[in-house]
Amino acid sequence: MTSYTHSDAFDQGRLKVSDLHTLHYEQYGKPDGKPVIFLHGGPGGNTSKASTVYFDPSVYRVVLLDQRGAGKSTPVAELRENTTHHLVSDIEVLRKHLAIPKWHIVFGGSWGSTLALVYAQTHPESVGSLVVRGIFTVRRSELEWSRGLYGAAQIFPEAYETYVNYLSEEDRDKPYEAYYKLLTSDDRAIRVGAAREWNRWILSIEELRPDPKEMKLLEDEDSILSHARLEAHYFKHGAWLEEGQILKKENLDKIRHIPTTIVQGRYDLVCAPQTAWDLHKGLPHSRLFWTPDGGHIAQEPGTHARLIEACDEYANLEVTQ
Repeated sequence: MTSYTHSDAFDQGRLKVSDLHTLHYEQYGKPDGKPVIFLHGGPGGNTSKASTVYFDPSVYRVVLLDQRGAGKSTPVAELRENTTHHLVSDIEVLRKHLAIPKWHIVFGGSWGSTLALVYAQTHPESVGSLVVRGIFTVRRSELEWSRGLYGAAQIFPEAYETYVNYLSEEDRDKPYEAYYKLLTSDDRAIRVGAAREWNRWILSIEELRPDPKEMKLLEDEDSILSHARLEAHYFKHGAWLEEGQILKKENLDKIRHIPTTIVQGRYDLVCAPQTAWDLHKGLPHSRLFWTPDGGHIAQEPGTHARLIEACDEYANLEVTQ
């Protein structure tokens, strides 16, 4: 399915959310259209104009937000005052700042799906629908799947050995905790080196057919530092969520009424497909679409097309304000 093409942003802004953090946001599409917020992955990823391709510009007002410490938000890669609860609060502050009564769609993939679900469970009155991809809820089993010994490591053993062998031998059984120590070093060279290996592992496994050209992303030091530092920070602390919090019945009950579409690559080695299935079972009125030839990233053709279809379908959804 063809992507949508947007003109340049009709609005860009800076929103100070604390004495430390200032967020960058942009708006695309129809200024009086149905409001969508796009939540990027990571933590520590970013948004760009390419994030708008799923949304019909004649229908949607698309809001892109760079989360704390990420993208064009400042300070870059800052760990202080940076938790899931801060990010959830920021989305609500931005909604009110933009005078949006209710999001028509909250859209998020990978870590963005985590944030979308926690935000919806915290502010269900602010969410008209959910489109989530590559489901991730930060359970210990999910972290083990992507960065432990018995998930993706079993499929890409040579890449995993490169990843863990960067660490001292005694630290290799808890790689994300060991990497966290390196990524929070006072020495920038140590931080950058660790960030490069942290990101190299994920770039090796995120596509069903890995593209060697993606490794050029490792040359952008600010980008890899933001991504690695924030991911390790969140993973080490379990994203400040109780184990299994998002999938608990009492929390799913809060969003059971919200129309929800789940898109999941069958061969996702970053976010275990089991989690998408668990979410769908917990929200039996949700729609789950498997991409039979998809890995983790949204740009893979089957996943890309299904996300656009979901947003096109929700364009006709009646959302009460």
